[in-house]
Amino acid sequence: MFLGVRRMLLESSGRPKLMRQGTRWMSKTVDMKERLAELIPKEQDRLKKIKKDYGKISLGDTTVDMCIGGMRGIKGMLWETSLLDADEGIRFRGLSIPECQKKLPAAISGGEPLPEGLLWLLVTGEVPTKEQVAGLTKDFRKRSKVPGFVFDVLNKFPTTAHPMSQLSAGIMALQTQSQFAKAYEEGIHKSKVYKGGKTIPPDPKLDYAANYAHMLGFTDKKFHELMRLYITIHSDHEGGNVSAHTVHLVGSALSDPYLSVAAGMNGLAGPLHGLANQEVLRWIQDVVKEVGADVTTEQLKEFVWKTLKSGKVVPGYGHAVLRKTDPRYQCQREFALKHLPDDPLFKMVSKIYEVVPPILLETGKVKNPWPNVDAHSGVLLQHYGLKEQNYYTVLFGISRTMGVLSQLIWDRALGLPLERPKSLTFGWIENYCKGKGQMKKK
Repeated sequence: MFLGVRRMLLESSGRPKLMRQGTRWMSKTVDMKERLAELIPKEQDRLKKIKKDYGKISLGDTTVDMCIGGMRGIKGMLWETSLLDADEGIRFRGLSIPECQKKLPAAISGGEPLPEGLLWLLVTGEVPTKEQVAGLTKDFRKRSKVPGFVFDVLNKFPTTAHPMSQLSAGIMALQTQSQFAKAYEEGIHKSKVYKGGKTIPPDPKLDYAANYAHMLGFTDKKFHELMRLYITIHSDHEGGNVSAHTVHLVGSALSDPYLSVAAGMNGLAGPLHGLANQEVLRWIQDVVKEVGADVTTEQLKEFVWKTLKSGKVVPGYGHAVLRKTDPRYQCQREFALKHLPDDPLFKMVSKIYEVVPPILLETGKVKNPWPNVDAHSGVLLQHYGLKEQNYYTVLFGISRTMGVLSQLIWDRALGLPLERPKSLTFGWIENYCKGKGQMKKK
């Protein structure tokens, strides 16, 4: 795609054809590369103006706590595709999750947005038409054939290999097909680069999410609908999380998209990032095992307190940024209320939602007692028969590629530089702070 965009930029001429959508004028093109060719020059000029007019303005102070605390809270990265608000949750190009559910084209068979539509939104910043989404789906179908050697690589893995190891290896195997790497080897300038063993073949009639579900072996249309929702809400979450930041960092070295995404997937595989919904599901199953599925409110409260007093946390509750119920949790809850209201584990999730926040507030130690996205997703997957918990992070990874690759397109288009933050030693920090203290005394 990156090379195709550059080619479009060189070949295109004249003004884009526009159509009116509400109060906005939209491009008529149904090809995303053509639309990018129209958008990129404007965004390049916008970046130049921002650097010229605001380049010396401070974005805030950096404290020692931020430096030694994982750079938490430091404003230091450009990430156009999404923004996380502590109160409202994630916004994809300015649209909240409810707005995306309302405005993005959905499959005829259901009401959840098609991930292809979200990808168009992430890449272009525009809500696509049905025709534009259909064009993207058609393009995905053309690209859906996986070379046989990739399966040869995966089939060599032992049966004990983690699914995330297989995903990363599969991406690395595909890297041999990288048009970006080939072009870079041929000398293209940085400024001109944007951009059981049994397998089930893709169905050319299905959209991206439904096809993914189909190739997993699921024919239930409601599970297809769940995959549309799941991929959409997991696609992006700002740029500071481990997987997104890793793709951005590795991509800043002009590593091709395969290398960059594989690196991000390895970060996502870490227990502190991509394992959360598995931990939630296991905790819920522990509740059922110890107390029973028909747990009373008092019994559940006792179990929660027991978890906290043992030095553990209640998984699925709290978030590094959010200070209200995660809207991604809320839309999954609405899905469950619509499609599986009587599921025993969903009823348990609902009861936990009532019990946990007040207890966490009572401890006086928790800034955000509300559930996040992981508090719900595992129960939905279990309901439809996807019980292989180790695979859940792969679902997360497949979804997150949409966001990180959308941003990587713009990293390339805008020519963002190699990321290289300044590191500090204990001694430097101690000497610097001592000097600041002496200045205050004077």
